[in-house]
Amino acid sequence: MSIECPTPNHEDEVVLLGHGAGGRLTAELLEKLVLPAVGGTGPLEDAALLPAHPSLVMSTDSFVVSPLFFPGGDIGSLAVHGTVNDLAMRGGWPLALSVSLIVEEGLPLAELRSVMASLGKAAQDVGVPVITGDTKVVGRGAADRLFINTTGVGQRHELLRPSAASARPGDAVLLSGAIGLHGTTVLSTREGLGFESDIASDTRPLHRLVRALAPLGEAVHVLRDPTRGGLAAALNEIARDSSAAVEIEERSVPVPEAVASACDLLGLDPMVVANEGCLVAFVDPGAADAALAAMRSLPEGAQAVRIGEVLPQGPRGRVMLRTLVGARRIVEMPLGEQLPRIC
Repeated sequence: MSIECPTPNHEDEVVLLGHGAGGRLTAELLEKLVLPAVGGTGPLEDAALLPAHPSLVMSTDSFVVSPLFFPGGDIGSLAVHGTVNDLAMRGGWPLALSVSLIVEEGLPLAELRSVMASLGKAAQDVGVPVITGDTKVVGRGAADRLFINTTGVGQRHELLRPSAASARPGDAVLLSGAIGLHGTTVLSTREGLGFESDIASDTRPLHRLVRALAPLGEAVHVLRDPTRGGLAAALNEIARDSSAAVEIEERSVPVPEAVASACDLLGLDPMVVANEGCLVAFVDPGAADAALAAMRSLPEGAQAVRIGEVLPQGPRGRVMLRTLVGARRIVEMPLGEQLPRIC
């Protein structure tokens, strides 16, 4: 007599919060369900080149952050910054945005007015016009107050060709600033943990920081903003798409004290906490010092540091962390949702 495990019934599977977290579950959902349906191929970039106009890049995103307002920002400014930054990670300078609103019945008009004022100011500060959009109102309980969808179009800088698939052995891995600020701020505000009195979200546009790197041209191989899934997810995506062995130094990764304290309390790794105002750059080792100097010349890159390198040999598609005591551990791609509703 033998006992066999029943064949899984995939028709009974459902979407989980973790499918939207930017980790392994998100990758599985895209690879097995979304991409086959639309014929998607190649590395998954923050923005795509327009097929008939490769000098233009396009990105779309949806923002569902809760609460709508948090120290350092709100869903309106976050929507602009997030879209502008996705364009920038492909070397794009923002040309235009679309903004669509899904508003739940009962949202106070004063709150909607504040969000839109912030969104408008953020777009004005970036210098990108909002040229089209849409508004839908749904019944109570059909959404959580307010969702914003944006699409951005940008002009690709002629000297920059960054791609998640372009990391090379020897590349220096650079980080433009501290990690973990956005995710811990939003979570603390939502749950009333008290850490928001010491920290604020890092949400800000990064297109000027990328423009500062443009003179380095083809020496800039990869640009990525570590949003959902944090630095761990961003590095794993790059290692996977480039078949690279990436190693970073724990002592070199800047983690603010308040972020470290919050993560210790909650049992979180700062490496998987979302950011909205820093970028990871993989650059030719000979250009690393120049890249750091360029980033440090701007406020948004003042804390730029070198955190690691791409090894000439090692496990391809893997990210390794050299710990404070000199040991090595694998930095795994986050599995699913740890901090829901943070972007």
